[in-house]
Amino acid sequence: MGDIKKVVLAYSGGLDTSIIIPWLKENYDNCEVIAVSGDVGQDSELEGLEEKALKTGASKLYIEDLNKEFIEEYVFPTIKADAVYESKYLLGTSFARPIIAKRIVEIALAEGADAICHGCTGKGNDQVRFELAIKAFAPDMKIIAPWREWNLKSRDEEIAYAEAHNIPLKITRETNYSKDKNIWHISHEGLDLEDPANEPMYNKEGFLELGVSPEQAPDKPTYVTISFDKGMPVAIDGEKMDSVAIVKKLNKLGGENGIGIGVYETPGGTILYHAHNKLEEITLDRDTYHFKQQVGLRFAELVYFGQWYTPLRKALSAFVDSTQETVTGDVKLKLYKGNIIDAAVTSPYSLYDPDIATFDEDEVYDQKDSAGFINLFGLPIKVQAKKGLIKE
Repeated sequence: MGDIKKVVLAYSGGLDTSIIIPWLKENYDNCEVIAVSGDVGQDSELEGLEEKALKTGASKLYIEDLNKEFIEEYVFPTIKADAVYESKYLLGTSFARPIIAKRIVEIALAEGADAICHGCTGKGNDQVRFELAIKAFAPDMKIIAPWREWNLKSRDEEIAYAEAHNIPLKITRETNYSKDKNIWHISHEGLDLEDPANEPMYNKEGFLELGVSPEQAPDKPTYVTISFDKGMPVAIDGEKMDSVAIVKKLNKLGGENGIGIGVYETPGGTILYHAHNKLEEITLDRDTYHFKQQVGLRFAELVYFGQWYTPLRKALSAFVDSTQETVTGDVKLKLYKGNIIDAAVTSPYSLYDPDIATFDEDEVYDQKDSAGFINLFGLPIKVQAKKGLIKE
């Protein structure tokens, strides 16, 4: 431990990192601690952070604005892949870690640091995400993970440590949820949420931060039209917006209508995923669409497992980008009490042909042609049946 003279700490100002600064100085021979906060849209959580970091022993605090890069280089590529982890999780925490860790490494190298420290629990996935990103850009950098070293066993003991060291906290033992907030989402963990038999108390005052429960949403629906260019959202209701403004606007509309509300609050993201997928339904051919669904599953795993900076993720993104050349158009949605209802979709690259799809008389399709296709397509089944090989 005596070899560590300067440590760069991934600092959020939450419970874990609040006590890590004095803990590092106590256990690593009064080493210098430089705190780094990656601003990915935490908003009010960044207020007073510098004063707190300095008062608890840090020599300086970097607050790095990563919002635009986060949305455009990490979030939107994941949406384009239709990557959803286990059919539910929109990866809000997962894809924020690589960009934060990358910037921390850049600062650590510039500062000549001996080690990088993070406050991730030894049980969770975040330690993997941070450390894989660190290894990608500073493979020989020492990593300090206090949760794997100290003798604190719980968040309650962390609070006691903070009280003993006069470290101010924004939580109490009664409101001790573990939250992760960024421009994309908020996740909630801990306390009553640890028991799956408990219904999350969405109506509990102070629980939800990005919106209201569906029961509290307005009785009148809200319509919204999202425009895409090559898979990237570029406008809302005809108004061109930058990437950050689009996410913020949809978070507001979605939250007000109880969209994407739960243990993971992702109102704007839920709308964007739905709209993008709807546009792909009319702009991608069947085989590409079906194969892309498989790619989306693997892409989600790579993001969740912290493998953003890998050749496979890069290669999958290249495939996804090639599929997005025609994913351009407008999607109109109706938001109502937690539901997203399709209202309209248009695209200059739409593969929908009303002359072919119509039930009315047409001159572009000969229905007799289907007989030959069925005979050839069904030939293997016919042969097996004649041999008595098909059993119920």
